[in-house]
Amino acid sequence: MASVKLTNVKKVYDNNVVAVHDFNLDIKDKEFVVFVGPSGCGKSTTLRMVAGLEEISGGTVEIDGEVVNDLQPKDRNIAMVFQNYALYPHMTVYDNIAFSLRLKKVPEDVIYAKVTNAAEILGITQYLMRKPRALSGGQRQRVAIGRAMVRDSKVFLMDEPLSNLDAKLRNQMRAEIILLRQKLDTTFIYVTHDQTEAMTLGDRIVIMKDGYIMQVGTPMEVFEKPSNLFVAEFIGAPKMNVLKTNLVKEGNRYFVTPCGVKIEVTGEKEKLLAEKGVKSGEILLGARPEHILLADGPAEDHIPCKLEVKEMMGSELHLHVITEDGTRWIVRVPTIDLDQEQREHLEESEAELYITFEGKAMHFFDPETEKNLIYGE
Repeated sequence: MASVKLTNVKKVYDNNVVAVHDFNLDIKDKEFVVFVGPSGCGKSTTLRMVAGLEEISGGTVEIDGEVVNDLQPKDRNIAMVFQNYALYPHMTVYDNIAFSLRLKKVPEDVIYAKVTNAAEILGITQYLMRKPRALSGGQRQRVAIGRAMVRDSKVFLMDEPLSNLDAKLRNQMRAEIILLRQKLDTTFIYVTHDQTEAMTLGDRIVIMKDGYIMQVGTPMEVFEKPSNLFVAEFIGAPKMNVLKTNLVKEGNRYFVTPCGVKIEVTGEKEKLLAEKGVKSGEILLGARPEHILLADGPAEDHIPCKLEVKEMMGSELHLHVITEDGTRWIVRVPTIDLDQEQREHLEESEAELYITFEGKAMHFFDPETEKNLIYGE
């Protein structure tokens, strides 16, 4: 097994386009790290530099303490699973999985043991004599994973391996990768644009934008303590509600004034604002849809609004509402919490509603730097 260390890693293309800026990360032995971000953020490029498939413009990549910048991919003792499976169409599943071992002139009895063991773990034993064209997308992805497994590599690299699968199969394969990780107990670097995959799979998540690392942390850390507005909006579905408003300090207490109402900041958030010495001023206020509450009626800290769109998601409703000043919010409401009267009211066109949120659930960002006023570095 192995650790991976990237120090000041940079990628610049011939036209002076910088794809990755000064990337620094220590990945521990047996850790599962996920690179996540929108298309073009540099996550796959960074993975390919670790693999040796992309030349490094600056900095160093170390695997198990050895600098591998100048090593060929085959000499880095890594295994890679690609988005498009990259299987040989004329070979059987067995031969696809065995291919790298035969290149190394591994004895056939050892190859047989490794291939059949991998196939059993992945549940593809019955497909070993089939060609890839006779397999479903999920089965082909298992074959690609099996081919990587038999190499006994120090590091597993996976580049958006589930993006070609439908939603149901993606959920199933996500669970299988978690089980596979437990069985292999090796170091994983996984690339995805899907924040759900990142949150469910990763020990730590590296969130990237425009070639920069925006935050590194556990799934819980990046969700509860986003260091900037980009991370706050990227992690979580539907994305965080954000609006420009004022933070008001009165003695030792803090208030926000969204849409003309006054709501007190409470709990740990109030304490942390005081410790940081945050003063009154204009801020970007963030509140996640699941932390917005439907209120019974008018009150000092209730925001009046009208229902624009209602999305039925099964166990919950996503309510898109608009306030009198034109601010739009998304509210997640568990359907089990709604009584019959509320359900009927939500069926009305442009139903009048009131929303509020608890002060402990707020996030506060600088309107210029977009850094979190509490958790930003």
